[in-house]
Amino acid sequence: MSLSTAASATQSGLAAVTTGIATLSRNISGASDTSYFSRKTANVVSTGYGSQVTSITRASAQAVFEKLLSSTAASAGQDALTAGLKRLSQTLGDVSSDSDSANSPSALISALSTALQTYEGSPSDASAAAGVVSAAVTLAQGLNQAAAETQQVRQDADDQIAADVASVNNLLGKLEPLNARIMSGLAASRDVTDLEDQRDEIVKQLSAKIGVTTSVAGDGDMSVYTDSGVVLFQGGRARTVAFEATQSYTASTVGKAVYVDGVAVTGASSPMPLATGEIAGLASLRDLEAPTYQAQLDGMALALVQTFKESAQSGAGPDLPGLFTTSGANAMPTSASGLAAQIVVNPAVDPSQGGNAFLLRDGGIADGGAGAYDYNTTGAASFAARLVELRGKLAGVQSFSSAGGLSTSATLGAYASASASWIESKYASATDASSYQDAVASAASTALSNDMGVNINDEMSKMLDLEQSFSASAKMLSAINDMFNALLNGI
Repeated sequence: MSLSTAASATQSGLAAVTTGIATLSRNISGASDTSYFSRKTANVVSTGYGSQVTSITRASAQAVFEKLLSSTAASAGQDALTAGLKRLSQTLGDVSSDSDSANSPSALISALSTALQTYEGSPSDASAAAGVVSAAVTLAQGLNQAAAETQQVRQDADDQIAADVASVNNLLGKLEPLNARIMSGLAASRDVTDLEDQRDEIVKQLSAKIGVTTSVAGDGDMSVYTDSGVVLFQGGRARTVAFEATQSYTASTVGKAVYVDGVAVTGASSPMPLATGEIAGLASLRDLEAPTYQAQLDGMALALVQTFKESAQSGAGPDLPGLFTTSGANAMPTSASGLAAQIVVNPAVDPSQGGNAFLLRDGGIADGGAGAYDYNTTGAASFAARLVELRGKLAGVQSFSSAGGLSTSATLGAYASASASWIESKYASATDASSYQDAVASAASTALSNDMGVNINDEMSKMLDLEQSFSASAKMLSAINDMFNALLNGI
């Protein structure tokens, strides 16, 4: 081998070692990076004139990465659903307590029944009559507050969906230039590993908002789809994710759907609904769980109005609201929808509003004591027949709408208890599912880190090997230099 050939081979070796050391330095630096970072490798090949680095590649574990995306999306969706169900369950207060802290509809209905029983035993007792009205007011207010919180939960979910859609569009927008740079870099045989890390980090952030799957073509072009198969990003172009926020919610409000490139991905009419991601969890809370709970509250409110209604006792006349009504109503409600938010105690029987609590015993709440709805026609102070009738109706079996997802035939107390059990069960199940999905996401993240992350000890060991190689190459180059000098001096 000639001296010039030896010098060339040694220099190429030094260059390869230098590139290797630089790559290891990137790994060591990236190990402390809180964002997505994969282990880089300088690929060295031997040539007829020494060695050279042909490319820089990164560690790859596509199957594990896809698992991380799916578990991140599932965890985010369950967390969003759990948080909303927790707020709904808090409308129940302490359902296991008989104290004042028990403000569930079930507890308040029980309190009303107890007050009514007390009044039945002392029909001439003004304080007992006022106690029934007070219990009724507390019950009505409890339903009002539960309904208001339920609609606020839906409103907050809708607002968060709008924020998530904006975030998704922003992330998809970032993918376009990054994807183009990766493709052009690969075509020019440049190192694009850091860019690929950045692209994966964007996709990971995206998966927390909307469940996604990905595929990467041979030229580096990435495609991103929703977990239901709708295209989000393909051919280097981001699709538009659209959503129209709703400004306020009532029981009858139907939330708008989220659209991806014109295809609905949430809502009952969606042909390809999202299964995971925060948007999916929020949509389920807004469109399914919260409306079902609202229907239960409305069913209880309607049952109360019907239980305490007054029927004409002389002549002909329609049934009219008695103890429970809605503001300004002069007829029985025709629908349960939204009734929990509107139910109030009739001012005619409420002493705090100038009413007469004894009308509950005597009748005439409906017509202001005009006579047609008078149950106590003799005016007896000991009259208890109406109170007995009301307590019997309160304990009787009634019909409820199937929209509440519970039995359609039950006593009001049993229905209220079933409602409390339903929301508590939903919350408990969601909490368990959330904990499980969080654990799966954590395990997937750890597995990906093990496969693609940086081990400092391994990198430092490799660094020592490269430093020894660098030292040997430097000594070889120095020896060749001495030979050249000796040859020149001899000449």
